[in-house]
Amino acid sequence: MEESPSFSVEDGYVRAWELEPADMTDHGDDELSSRTGSPDEEGRVPEERSLLHQSLAVKELIDTEVSYLNVLQLCASDIRSHLQQLPQGDLDVLFSNIDDIIKVNSKLLHDLQETAAREEEQVQLIGNLFLEFQEELEQVYKVYCASYEQALLLVEAYRMEPRLQREIQDTIEAVLPQAGSSGLSFLLVIPLQRITKYPLLLQKILENTLPDASAYPVLQRATSALQDVVTNINEYKRRKEVASKYTKVEHLSLRERLARINMHTLSKKTTRLGQLLKQEAGLVPKTEDKEFDDLEESFHWVSLCVTELKNNVAVYLDNLEAFLRFRPQEYDLDIPGGPVVQYCYLARDLQLQAFPEFKQRLEALVWQPLCSLAKALAGPQNLIKKRLDKLLDFERVEEKLLEVGSMTYEEEAARHMYEALNSLLVAELPQFKQLAVRWLGQILCTFVTLQRDLAKQVLQRAEGSLAQLPHHHLSDPAFRKLVEDALGQTSHQLHAFQENFEKVLPPPTTQPLLPGAEHQVQALLSRYGPGKLYQVTSNISGSGTLDLTLPRGHVVALLQDKDTKGNSSRWLVDTGGHRGYVPAGKLELYHVVPREEEFRGQARPHRDSQRQTPEPTLASVPSVPAVTQVVAVYPFVARSSHEVSLQAGQQVTVLEAQDKKGNPEWSLVEVNGQRGYVPSSFLARAPGPALWGWSLPS
Repeated sequence: MEESPSFSVEDGYVRAWELEPADMTDHGDDELSSRTGSPDEEGRVPEERSLLHQSLAVKELIDTEVSYLNVLQLCASDIRSHLQQLPQGDLDVLFSNIDDIIKVNSKLLHDLQETAAREEEQVQLIGNLFLEFQEELEQVYKVYCASYEQALLLVEAYRMEPRLQREIQDTIEAVLPQAGSSGLSFLLVIPLQRITKYPLLLQKILENTLPDASAYPVLQRATSALQDVVTNINEYKRRKEVASKYTKVEHLSLRERLARINMHTLSKKTTRLGQLLKQEAGLVPKTEDKEFDDLEESFHWVSLCVTELKNNVAVYLDNLEAFLRFRPQEYDLDIPGGPVVQYCYLARDLQLQAFPEFKQRLEALVWQPLCSLAKALAGPQNLIKKRLDKLLDFERVEEKLLEVGSMTYEEEAARHMYEALNSLLVAELPQFKQLAVRWLGQILCTFVTLQRDLAKQVLQRAEGSLAQLPHHHLSDPAFRKLVEDALGQTSHQLHAFQENFEKVLPPPTTQPLLPGAEHQVQALLSRYGPGKLYQVTSNISGSGTLDLTLPRGHVVALLQDKDTKGNSSRWLVDTGGHRGYVPAGKLELYHVVPREEEFRGQARPHRDSQRQTPEPTLASVPSVPAVTQVVAVYPFVARSSHEVSLQAGQQVTVLEAQDKKGNPEWSLVEVNGQRGYVPSSFLARAPGPALWGWSLPS
């Protein structure tokens, strides 16, 4: 690129449209020599010559400021308005904050022109004026210079498109012919040249001011102040370049990360690790920076608050989504009309309008800004992490500097990199944290406001329905007392209902046994007893040496309810052939299936026992009596024409409790007019209506 990435006072120069000081000086010398003749007047010649050069320098300052401001206004109005074929984002980068620069320089020019009315004090007024505008000039030109490199990248991109480049060039030449072939580059560099030109212009006025003049110290301070402005802009620009380099959060795959590893990165990381280990071992001192540590801690708490709030809002949105899916008003509540009708109408109204609108506003005004805030915090967090790496490099360089007394160019660059990064964080982290806290506070206020608006909207919609309720005339305390009494009475009824319900609940069913597992179960049962048998609820894949791999439905015997380390989540079991450990969470107590003779005995209860309400029995049966009504416990898919498919919970009629070979593991059944064989373990006796009957407590 043509322009240098950093700027100094010496880089400032005046274009052809500016008034050349050399021309003014020659003209002033001729005029002065024509007025000088006698030897008596020769003593006053140096003083008059200095005053003349001073006035010419002041004139140059004001005239070039007029020309400069005129060019800026042409850029902001005519040129920018005629480049609408460019995206708005490109225009924002190219012209940056040129409107702010025009505003500040317009005020500066106005005040400079007003100093002409007080010619004797003009120089001193100019010095005071630049001291007054020092901060404003630094702020606006900082922003422009920081985006200058990005603007040059756009200019280079336009040069790759000849047609677009020609349109831009024609537009600029039509408005500003002196731009020449440089085009956009000429326009972009003008503000940079101007800010670096101010110290030179003030220095020229200072050189032509007598040292004993009252304006001399003021001009000295003004010249030094403008030089500091240029230095600060360069430092700010360097910090921004560092920030833009390290704030990028890249999501790389493992392969991409490995591809970036080379000898240089390995050397750097190894050196940093060694420096860190030496600090932890106490071999070298660790740099303490309490100011930064306090800033980092406070920023960490802000980041933590944002993360927690984001997680809470995400859970809130999930719960709200689940709430919107639950619509009891669309079902028959089996409750007499009256208040129920009003409730259904109100709930339907809220479900279709109020709650969806609230969810939409919550996502737009709370969730999305919160995600943006969390994303904005990622950059500073990455900078803080990178500072730690650069601090290790800095400490290593400082240690070497003390030992050797010199350092390489790369080491000096690493030192300056840490200083720039540290100064950037110390300067801007408090401001960023303050903005983040303000942003977070606005999000919380918005959330509270949305909740208040929702409550207000619900109350407004419910006013008409509340007036038709039987208790609308009661006062708030009386209504609260009524609700508490009703809830207390209902809780007793619910408790009694729960107790009655638990009495009639069927015992848990067992998983179907694997084919050929009956002998293994009988062996375990005879050896360990029914209380030690457990069944696998889902497939187990052993990962350790002593871990077992078992399929779902396998029956094992418990040997010990913990492993050798006392871990109660791994149980030692016996499969009948192997012993090993399995997860305790994938085992459930196995309910021993009654034999066929016992099951047939249960099918013919005594007559006098029918008057009582026996415990319900819904157990899997390997074989069932002939012509018996049972229920399919598990679904079954027929694999041949001799079998019939089942659905879980389907009513099944057992025709024969065994196959033609007398095997009780298969039963001949009839389902929906179709006959076929099904596994007997997939069937269970259906409980009679008397087993499930209960009455609500009065």
